[in-house]
Amino acid sequence: MKASDNAYATLLTEIVDGTLEPGTILAEVEQSSRLGVSRTPLREALGRLRKDGLIVRQSGRGLAVTDVSIDDILAIYELRQPLEQQAARLVALRGNPALFAALAEEFRGAEALIDGGPAGIRAYYDLNERLDRAIEDALDNRYLITALKALHLHLARIRRLNRGNIVRLKQAAVETLVIIEAIVDGDPELAASATQVHLRQSQKATLEAAKIRNNKKELQ
Repeated sequence: MKASDNAYATLLTEIVDGTLEPGTILAEVEQSSRLGVSRTPLREALGRLRKDGLIVRQSGRGLAVTDVSIDDILAIYELRQPLEQQAARLVALRGNPALFAALAEEFRGAEALIDGGPAGIRAYYDLNERLDRAIEDALDNRYLITALKALHLHLARIRRLNRGNIVRLKQAAVETLVIIEAIVDGDPELAASATQVHLRQSQKATLEAAKIRNNKKELQ
């Protein structure tokens, strides 16, 4: 893997999991030293992150990690509804039932993962990301796949807003299992309908979590 790819992958993971919090300044000299790469591949990595919308240039401060605002959340869910509903329909028709049956079995154990503390919750998020990849792989539509990959990049950050809401995480796991079971059964309309319900509940919980976070910031 190229040095720029390594730097990009590391920074991407740190931004998505919150290690690099919104507003963090990514100074070239500091990041180059920390990541063990020269400034040229680092600049390539930073350029890709800017294109992804994960960092932005701030006047007089350099490059900073972007925040996820209420407006961002609303815009992302506005896009999620049609894309993910159509993806669910297509995967119910095109997906490998055995593969999704295996994922369904893992989601049946999601409650135990969520109750397993930080490590278990991380494993639950990893399970969701594996489901995302399985759906992308099953679509056989490169345009929809490209759109979903870009969406999932930002969705991974938004999901972290609810990581402390154990009740919601368990509800989301049940909702997701219904979607997967509809895919396994080859029922495209049920898969799309279940996706719509899941996204509505997810948007509501995410907006509430974002408002709580913003209120805490204002009190600091």
